[in-house]
Amino acid sequence: MPRALALSPHLDDAAFSCGGTLAKLAGAGWDVTVATAFTRSVPDPQGFALDCQLDKGLPPEVDYMAIRRAEDAEACARLGARPLWLDLPEAPHRGYADAAALFGPPHETDAILAPLSRALAALMAESPDLLLAPQAVGGHVDHVRLVEAIQAVMPARMPMLWWTDFPYAARPQHETVRPFAAAMEAGPERAIVGDAAARFAACAAYATQLGFQFGGEDGLRHALDATGPIERFRERGAVPPQVAA
Repeated sequence: MPRALALSPHLDDAAFSCGGTLAKLAGAGWDVTVATAFTRSVPDPQGFALDCQLDKGLPPEVDYMAIRRAEDAEACARLGARPLWLDLPEAPHRGYADAAALFGPPHETDAILAPLSRALAALMAESPDLLLAPQAVGGHVDHVRLVEAIQAVMPARMPMLWWTDFPYAARPQHETVRPFAAAMEAGPERAIVGDAAARFAACAAYATQLGFQFGGEDGLRHALDATGPIERFRERGAVPPQVAA
């Protein structure tokens, strides 16, 4: 059985950006794992980290990331994938103190690259047949750090599909921010017609994010309908031929 490994910054990025492709692979008999980098529960969040929780209507005593992991488990079940959660903190818990900082350059004091790279190297040592990961469109620092870590440790010939980050790629204020454009554009573009129904079902499982990102489930449906069923990637290496176009 061929194996696909999707490397997601947050608990929703893989489903939002390439859920249709992941579901299509699973339906074709692939073993699909979605490994999410930044999923650590941090007790007693403060400052901007706490604001990120409160603005979604969640009180301070709630374990926000535990809720998000449960959402991710349901989303992966709807895709036919298995979730894997790395125990690393999101950017608001690493000194990024406001929304502007999240989309600015990585802090020199952000020491996440070393543990993230070690964790990814261990996953890649299992030699999946296909990796999927973000291009970091939009420049969110967690996406940027994940791409940097992947580039540092990925084997030279490992087949990859770099997905186009959604919803950032659909937003004018973020679409042109492509910190790895030169590297990504060196590879050919691949368009895959994914399982749109499975993608919507998986994205809808992230209930804590729908109001903030889309204004609710109807807004999610509208945003996905606007992009259509085609998911676009940049290709690296010899992607297996059974990955349907």
